[in-house]
Amino acid sequence: MYWTLELASYLEDAPWPATKDELTDFAMRTGAPLEVVENLQAIEDEGDIYENIEEIWPDYPTKEDFFFNEDEY
Repeated sequence: MYWTLELASYLEDAPWPATKDELTDFAMRTGAPLEVVENLQAIEDEGDIYENIEEIWPDYPTKEDFFFNEDEY
């Protein structure tokens, strides 16, 4: 399983919180690339409910990961 920013962006509008099955269904209905569906299917599921993409991809970059000053813009 691998994630990229592009692949993860397909889940930005997902109905969070969601289960693995709900996310997989969302990805298929919205036309996400096959890699997104495969990544979701590769998750070891124990009926967990995911609150956001960070719970699926812990290394997902957040605004704090970028070094720019929003006040300058």
